[in-house]
Amino acid sequence: MGAGVLAAAALITASLVASRAEESSPPAKLIGADETNALLDGIPQSGIALGRADAPVTLADYSDLQCPYCAAWTQTALPELVQDYVRTGRVRIEFRGLAFVGPESDLGLRAALAAGRQGRLWHVVDLLYRNQGAENSGWLTEHTLHRVGASVPELDTPRMLEERGDVGDQMEAARTAATRAGITGTPSFEVGPTGGRLHRVTVSSLEAEAIRPALDAALTK
Repeated sequence: MGAGVLAAAALITASLVASRAEESSPPAKLIGADETNALLDGIPQSGIALGRADAPVTLADYSDLQCPYCAAWTQTALPELVQDYVRTGRVRIEFRGLAFVGPESDLGLRAALAAGRQGRLWHVVDLLYRNQGAENSGWLTEHTLHRVGASVPELDTPRMLEERGDVGDQMEAARTAATRAGITGTPSFEVGPTGGRLHRVTVSSLEAEAIRPALDAALTK
């Protein structure tokens, strides 16, 4: 057997070994996992809600996980709102996910809602926004969801993936609420008393300052 053939065979063997090692190794964490976990550490989550159940005001966030403006709002405004309103127990935020951009929106939303059954929806949402790619470009795959699982503390990844088929009612509830509120784009917001009627809020920018007046006004009522 010639030297060239032997070299080629060795290269193929090495490639197969590396591929099998990659398949058997744990998925790598996603970019921004430490920041996401620090942002949400210690804050109660229940289903789609972030924050204390007895917070007097609710902010409803209508978003699509592939929407770049939603990602910008989450990375720019959300940390400030979490620090100033959610951690202080004054506001709870509900993620009312929509999936109209494409199939990857549906894939991510179902996983996030399933993770909500374990009190981890907001971890999944924040991580996916931090790693968002171009719309329907293949950035969000099953492998991405496994990496999400590797990035979120105490998230049972197999359970999350298995329960994705059980979130249809929640998706329909968000669509119904969006239709009722006249929402046709994302991100869009409603604010009001927890357990009461929420009202549409129009924001002029994706900065936290744009929605603070609505939250402050609701807190004084």
